[in-house]
Amino acid sequence: MKEIFVDRNEAGQRLDKLLGKILNQAPQGFIYKMLRKKNIKLNEKRAEGKELLAVGDRIQIYLSDETFDKFHSDKCVGTANQKSKLEVLKESQILYQDSNIMILNKPAGVLSQKAKFSDDSINEQMIRYLLEKGSLTREQLNTFTPSVCNRLDRNTSGIILAGISLAGSQELSRLLKDRSMGKYYQALVLGKMADAMKVTAYLKKDEKTNRVTVTEQPIDGAQRIETHYYPLQWNSEYTLLEVKLITGKSHQIRAHLAYLGYPILGDAKYGNREANTRFRERFGLQNQFLHAYRVVFPQLTGVLEPVSEQEFQASLPRKMQQAVNDIWKP
Repeated sequence: MKEIFVDRNEAGQRLDKLLGKILNQAPQGFIYKMLRKKNIKLNEKRAEGKELLAVGDRIQIYLSDETFDKFHSDKCVGTANQKSKLEVLKESQILYQDSNIMILNKPAGVLSQKAKFSDDSINEQMIRYLLEKGSLTREQLNTFTPSVCNRLDRNTSGIILAGISLAGSQELSRLLKDRSMGKYYQALVLGKMADAMKVTAYLKKDEKTNRVTVTEQPIDGAQRIETHYYPLQWNSEYTLLEVKLITGKSHQIRAHLAYLGYPILGDAKYGNREANTRFRERFGLQNQFLHAYRVVFPQLTGVLEPVSEQEFQASLPRKMQQAVNDIWKP
């Protein structure tokens, strides 16, 4: 018999959902059959599976070790000692951490989350970091996996928000959904923009090509987008913008700026090829000049109270800052 004690990362969900994570190789029908036969109990009593779990609840699983192992597979994110030398999050990338959330600074060239099994991402790097620091155990990974709550394109750098407890993940996701958190980027664009703009448009994504189309009027399958632009520095050739993201759709900032006639420097997909070549040769920057540099939290209570009304910033990467310094020399 195996007994599992429910902690804060398992509490609040239905028993059958948690059992599906523990017996993650078992058909759903098998789990319900074991509940009916009393081979799985909750607090030593018969359970149906729809019960909501609370901290301190105990789940008894009366299966042989052989049967349990057949239907249970440990999640594995690898270790830094493997031959593949998987990356672990660096301390310098952590802008903030408590028991519920982490605020990270993602370098350009790193995925936010992996798209296929063989990928690596800052999400896996964070999990390895938590495992190495003892803030997370492999057993805990069977019922809850810390995860990033927002995504940046591979070649966009900057702030990533991650939930390292279930409550932290839920609250961060809520903030992102209700748009009460301020999310700001810096972008270097081609062309002079001397006045602030608050612009709405419509965006439609082609999943086959992984490109989006921006239109002024709604079209079938398009989603409304809103972006605010504030010029920080400009000359006749370039403008450094602060971008406030109101909606958060795929490629929104990059495609929206290109549609408005201000393509981001270094953006291979939506940018100006000739300008990108000149920019790359002049400054040696290989990725697009788009950096998620600031988040501002609203007034909060509960698990996110420690970051209530706080602001966090991630400085521009060195090459980006050098380019800005060179363009606007005193």
